[in-house]
Amino acid sequence: MHGDRRPPTAPQPYPVVAGMETGDAKDELRRAIRHQRQDRSARLREQAAAAFAEVLATVPAVSSAATVATYAARPTEPGTGALLDQLAARGARVLLPVLGAGLARDWAEYTGPDDLLERAPGRPPEPGGRTLGGRAIAEADVVIAPALAVDSLGVRLGQGGGWYDRSLKQARPGVQVVAMVFPEEFYDASERPLPVEDHDVPVHAVATPDGWQPLPVS
Repeated sequence: MHGDRRPPTAPQPYPVVAGMETGDAKDELRRAIRHQRQDRSARLREQAAAAFAEVLATVPAVSSAATVATYAARPTEPGTGALLDQLAARGARVLLPVLGAGLARDWAEYTGPDDLLERAPGRPPEPGGRTLGGRAIAEADVVIAPALAVDSLGVRLGQGGGWYDRSLKQARPGVQVVAMVFPEEFYDASERPLPVEDHDVPVHAVATPDGWQPLPVS
């Protein structure tokens, strides 16, 4: 792993047992990881957010990208505030998801922290500018995606709505997808593989506050 790879400081949830249905295994993992994220203090989240920004600045696909598709984090997710500021400061165009009509997802440009609002309870912060359509992700040179977990084969565990998997299929061929997770949410697939289904889209790299690592996506 690029950077100082340290052992996770928190336990690694893995409530997956032999014979469990894939969907059930995903649900159990999601519950366990979300519960653990709730226990991370605001101070530790803020420190991690700054470290994520520093790590992602060393990823060539990110540092060279003119347009970056990423996300505005909810409070318990790996923080993106410092990353968004860093990207904007170097002049990158940043695209963020927006919830459209009928729960459809859209994209809009990030114009600064003052424009990010939680427009409905439980939703992530969204920019308030003109929406660009769901296919705007095809304009991105790199995608920095949220995840609840990633394993060493590039399997990504999302929140369960399937929107990111559908959206990632609209990215340009060859565009790198980098997932952000806390250290204990990066799993060794030889020992603790994440459950995967046919519609799941793999990621090309994983970033934690300790460093980043390319993944062997087939």
